[in-house]
Parts: sequence; structure tokens; C-alpha cells
Amino acid sequence: MNDNILGTEKISKLFIKFSIPAIISMVIAGAQTIIDGIFVGNFVGQNALASVNIVQPFIHVIIGFSMIISIGSLSFMGRSLGEGKKEEAQNIFKTATIVLAIVSLVVLLFGSLLSVNIAALLGANEVLLEGVSIYTRTISIFAPLMSLMFLFGFTNRVVGKPELYLRGMILSIIVNISLDFILIKQLSFGIRGAAFATGIAYVSAFFIVVYPMLSKKNIVNIFSGKFDKSVIIPILYNGSSEGVISIATATTAYLFNITFMKIAGESGVAAFTTINYISQFGILIMFGISDGIGPILSYNYGYKKHDRLNDTLKLASKVNLVVGVILFFILFVFGKQLVSLFASGNEEVLNLAVRGSRIYAFAFLLCGFNIINSGSFTAIGDARASIIISASRGIVFIILGINILPMIIGMNGVWLTVPFAECMTFIIGMYLVKKDNNLYVKIV
Repeated sequence: MNDNILGTEKISKLFIKFSIPAIISMVIAGAQTIIDGIFVGNFVGQNALASVNIVQPFIHVIIGFSMIISIGSLSFMGRSLGEGKKEEAQNIFKTATIVLAIVSLVVLLFGSLLSVNIAALLGANEVLLEGVSIYTRTISIFAPLMSLMFLFGFTNRVVGKPELYLRGMILSIIVNISLDFILIKQLSFGIRGAAFATGIAYVSAFFIVVYPMLSKKNIVNIFSGKFDKSVIIPILYNGSSEGVISIATATTAYLFNITFMKIAGESGVAAFTTINYISQFGILIMFGISDGIGPILSYNYGYKKHDRLNDTLKLASKVNLVVGVILFFILFVFGKQLVSLFASGNEEVLNLAVRGSRIYAFAFLLCGFNIINSGSFTAIGDARASIIISASRGIVFIILGINILPMIIGMNGVWLTVPFAECMTFIIGMYLVKKDNNLYVKIV
């Protein structure tokens, strides 16, 4: 890659080159368990669908650690390369690889040996305990290669090959759908088949993204650099907001699962699962845009080209606003048709989810701004502001909303929790952005 491409090429071209692959890759990565949900929901049953959703917090632990280290090191490397510090960037990557390998092996050990305990902790009742335990134990086997796949795939953007992560994700989705069809529909392996399909899909992507990291010709590779314990804290600090996002996602899933289990039993959990799956597609598009512009922001921040940084933010914010309006319309108007993909034939789940989708849809009007704001602060190394935004939208106001709103307006209050959290976070995010001269842009 021309070392100056992030600092010289037209912003609109960079946006397309980096964001489009990131969007598609992010959606595909997030779709892995959604595909499992479609297959188990239609070919195994409502309880299996609920089990797959209850195990989501554990999967987000795996992805969360991967994202903390991957995004944290990517932001750090981008700024180091922008400042001309080649050896520092190489040390960051080598250290990130070693640390992530160790963490993922620990997750494998805990997930394999304590799957029943983890399932109970996640809120599985007697009906769902076995299914959640099976999925947890099975997906844990693939944790190391899953984690390194994210790190290598994201780092490919630094060496000028953002398309490889996309190719890996495309292969993974093909593998997942194929194996789900074979293992769930044809061989009736149920939840275990779904977990194997997802794990093998991620591993297939690993073999696509790993090869640039094996080439000494690339500025960053697994052979160059050395382990440097002094960069571990900066990596974790830079990526800490991504960890908060994963914790927030897990927290949201956990709280909603517990609440719906109390209010409407397994049907309530299944209804939330369908809305959660649908909303994930929209959220992942927005996260893809945020991740895609990350290297552009971090490089130009390190290179002190703040005009290019602001132009990138303005373009990304406009695109996310358009995406949010489109998603709001789709979920509000076509909610029933979308929910039917997961809950066909189950009128109780269908009715619950359709009513909820029309309230939940309002979250899309503001969440794009919150995601861009959080990602931008991460890119320039201001983890504190990014953490505040991520924690606000995914933890603080979710907890407040789900404990207060249902007491006032019943079931609708549960569905209103996410729009409430996004609205309050938007106010906080705009205040933080306005305080930072580097990120303050007007959307016109």
C-alpha cells in the first residue's frame, strides 16, 4: 500500500474503499448466529430459538475480547504509522496477537468445562438449560481461531487489503448456511449443529485473512516486531470502548431475556429474539461504517490533517442518518413480514414481536450518530469519551429504562427501553463532540 493513501486520496473514495467492505463484513459476521436462529427457529422449535438467543452474551464475551484488542491495536497502529513510527506499529501487532491468543485459550477452557454453570448464569431455565449448555461448550472450541480472525482481518486494512476480510466473511456465510442446512435440517443435529456451523464458518474466514500476516513484505506481519508489555495497557485502553459495546450488547440481551422470561415466558424471549436479530442487521451496517472510517480517522489524526478527519466524519454521519431513516421505515412498515422469517406459524410470538417492532424502530433514528461518535473517539485515542457513549447507550440507560418504563406503561415500556437509551445517549454524545474541536462538525 502507498503509505500516504489514507492521508492523500479523496475522502469519498477512501470511504467507499474502506467502509463498503467493512459494512458487508460486519453484517455477515453478525449474521452468523442470526442464520442459526432462522434454521433452529423453523426446523427445531421455539425453545431452541430462545436457547440460541440466551447464549448470545457468552458469544459477545468472545467477540468482545477480540474487538477490544483488535480495534485497540488498529487505532494505535494507525496513529503510529501516521506519525512514521514503523517499529512501534510492528510491536503493537505482535503483542496484540500474543495477548489475544492467551485470552482466547482461557475462554476455551472455561466454556468447555463450565458450560452448564454459564448457561444457568445467563438465565436459562430447566427447559432451556441443556440447549444453552451445548451451544456454549461447542462454540468455545473455536474461540482461539475466531479471535485471531478478527485481529488479522482488521489489521489487513492497515496493510491496504480491506477486501480480504470481506472475502473471508463471504466465505464464512456460505459455509454457515451450507452447514446449517446439512446439520440442522438434513441430519437433525439441532443446537449442536448450529454451533458447529458457526464455529467452522469463522475458522474458514481465518484462513482467508491470515496470509498477509505471513508475508514479511507487509509493514505489519507476525514475524516483525517484538512483544512489548508496555503497549498492552494502551491497546486495552484504546479498545476499551469496544469492550463496553460488547458488554453492553450482552447486558441488553441478558436483561431483556430475564424480563421477557418473567412477563411472557419462552414466547416472550423468542419474540425479543426475532426483533433483536432484525435490529442487528441495521446496527451492524452502522458499525460497519464506523469501523471502516476508523483507519482514515486515526491516520489523519496522527498526521495532523484535521480537515480530512472532519470531512470523513461529516460524510459518515450523513450516510448513517440515511441508513437509520430507511431502517426505521422498513421495520415500522414491514415488521410482520420480517418477523415471520424467524417465527412462522407461531401466532403468539409473531404478535408480540410485531407490536414491539413498531416501538423499537424509533431507535434507528439516533443510534447511527451515537455509533459514529463512539467510534470516532476511539480512532483518535480518546477512549474515555468513547466509553461514556458506549456505556450510556448499552448499559446505563438500558438498566434505567428496563427497570422504570415497564412499571409505567407495561410491556410497551420494555420495547421502548432501547429508543429511550439512544435518545439520552445522543444528548450526551453531542455534548462530548461539541467539546472536542477535532471532532466537531455540523451535519448540513
